[in-house]
Amino acid sequence: MSTAATTLASDESVETLPSKGRVGMICLIIAESAIFTIFVVAYIYYLGKSLSGPTPRQVLDLPILNSICLLSSSATITFALRALVKDDIKRFGFWWLATIALGGYFLFGTGVEWKHLIFDKGLTIKTNLFGTTFYSLVGLHAFHVVVGLLALLIVMALTIAGAVKREHAERTEVLALYWHFVDVVWIVVFTVVYIIGR
Repeated sequence: MSTAATTLASDESVETLPSKGRVGMICLIIAESAIFTIFVVAYIYYLGKSLSGPTPRQVLDLPILNSICLLSSSATITFALRALVKDDIKRFGFWWLATIALGGYFLFGTGVEWKHLIFDKGLTIKTNLFGTTFYSLVGLHAFHVVVGLLALLIVMALTIAGAVKREHAERTEVLALYWHFVDVVWIVVFTVVYIIGR
């Protein structure tokens, strides 16, 4: 067999492995999905079993604007990644900042909702089973939004400093996977808490 044929045969047998970052993030998402599943199942299991009020129907309003903002952030982070792949750093920064703003508004809206529930409606984590499971599930999601926003802010700071380049697209894509996960989880939480649970 000639050297050229041997090289060709060895090139065909070499497989490209997925990036370590992507594999790591997928493993994290699987683990976090298991945790969210436990909290969602607990919420559904205890639904309607509170011995005292208030009930979800009495105190919960649909957070439509918050939800639109958070779900829209999946689009803006996708636009940011496309811009980075094209080496358009200015447009990347714009869409990345838009993602942060949308996520920040969602978190602010969650805080406003909690303030209203605690001070106006008297629903705390100790009030009843509904309060315990509500704050646990929605709080777990809010914690993940905070973590995502901190990571997004770090990338934004690096972008402003001029340290983000086209070759970092794969790394930012890994972070975008986490952000998409946070958005998908919100669809589940919104459906269970604000639609089924009411």
